[in-house]
Amino acid sequence: MQDERTHWLEMLMTTHGSAILRFCALQLKDVKLAEDAAQEVFLKAWKARDGFQGRSSERTWLYRIAINTCRDYQRTGWFRWVDRRITPEDLLHRGQEECRFDSLPVTQAVQTLPPKWRTAVYLRYCEGMKLADVASLQGVSQATVKRRLAKAAAMLREKLKGWYDE
Repeated sequence: MQDERTHWLEMLMTTHGSAILRFCALQLKDVKLAEDAAQEVFLKAWKARDGFQGRSSERTWLYRIAINTCRDYQRTGWFRWVDRRITPEDLLHRGQEECRFDSLPVTQAVQTLPPKWRTAVYLRYCEGMKLADVASLQGVSQATVKRRLAKAAAMLREKLKGWYDE
């Protein structure tokens, strides 16, 4: 039983570890804090394995845990007072091959989006999730996700005006 659980956790960490870490870094804007949060995500998954009912994919389940873990970190009082400057290079060098917006100007622009929009953009375009999965993870309708993506696209178009014309 223990070997099976260990193998399962290792498989999850190998398959989704860098993506969860990147997601946490994008949400928390602090690489060290993101590493702690990613570890906590997998610890929570380990503890809740028996409660996983298979109504979603393991990937979607992990992202739900990651979203909640990052929110918990952001709710702490000291989080608002700590300087959390993450360089876009930190995000790019962690699993760069998996991310579709691996350009420095685009990553910087995505980091400036409001959290709900940033999450939707990341999950849809960097992780390639379907609209239904993004909506489920964010606890909103698909129409809301579409609106968030459209507003984020407009904001990114404005921020990257000179960059993408070249």
